[in-house]
Amino acid sequence: MTWKKKRNEYKGKNYYYSLRNKLKREKKITDDFEVMLSSLTLEELIGLKLEIASSYINNKLYNIPLYKSLLYITKEAVVKYALSSCRSIKDSASFLGIHEANLRDEIKKLNLSFDEENYDT
Repeated sequence: MTWKKKRNEYKGKNYYYSLRNKLKREKKITDDFEVMLSSLTLEELIGLKLEIASSYINNKLYNIPLYKSLLYITKEAVVKYALSSCRSIKDSASFLGIHEANLRDEIKKLNLSFDEENYDT
């Protein structure tokens, strides 16, 4: 008789949170878009996003503190990913290598919310 390890039945607060599903519900992404996106590197994606944003204003991004904003932008993206991929805030903090209190501070600082619209049901 083979014994199978029973999976932990605990489902934390973040268990149903998914940024990917949220964007699909808002019709901001499709399956085809995900396939195309997966073929790009992160650097190419950021460069493309900046190029598209600047094309509307004649390829000039003056007076935007882009370089100074990079830390904030990347922190927000990584925290959103950690919250989306982990079961709880404690697991997310462990994934990021920071204390749970620090993650809660970052969530407040970044003004991230966990409304019902962000969850899969």
